[in-house]
Amino acid sequence: MALLAPSPVSQAFGDPLPAGRAAEIVRGAQRMLAELGLASLTEVTLANGRRADVMAVGPKGDLVILEVKSCLQDFATDQKWPPYCDRFYFAVDCDFPKDRIPDHAGLIVCDSFGGAILRDCEPAPLNASRRKSVTLSFARLAAARLMRAGEPAPISTEPAI
Repeated sequence: MALLAPSPVSQAFGDPLPAGRAAEIVRGAQRMLAELGLASLTEVTLANGRRADVMAVGPKGDLVILEVKSCLQDFATDQKWPPYCDRFYFAVDCDFPKDRIPDHAGLIVCDSFGGAILRDCEPAPLNASRRKSVTLSFARLAAARLMRAGEPAPISTEPAI
C-alpha cells in the first residue's frame, strides 16, 4: 500500500507526524476523532515528560489519549500509558494482534482513511484541577503550533501539558 501524504492542514498547523505505518494509523485516528467531534493534536508532551501520540478534547471538555502501536515490538517496548485523560485507547491497524491490548484500555482500529472503536474503555474522570490544567495546556500548545505554522524557523520549545 502506498503511503499517503500527511494532511496539509496538519502540516500547516505544525503538528509533528510520525512516519510509515504509524503515520497511516495517526491519520485515520485523527479523522475518526474529528468525525466524533473531538479536536486532536499529535505528539503531545505531558508534564511528566512522556509523549502522547494523539491527544484530543471533546465538545464537553472530555480528554482522550490514543497510544498508536504500529507493531507488536513497539507495543512490547513501550510502557508509558499516562493518567492525563478521561479515556485511554490504543490505536492499531487491522493486522495488529488485538488480543494483546489490555482490557482496561479502549481499542481503535485505523487505516489512513478513518477508524472504528472496537472496544470502548471505562471512563476515568480527571479531578477538576487536573482537568483545568491539562485543558489549558492543550489550548496553549495548539495556539503555539498555530502561531509557529507561518514562521520560517522554530521560535521556541512547545509547552508541556
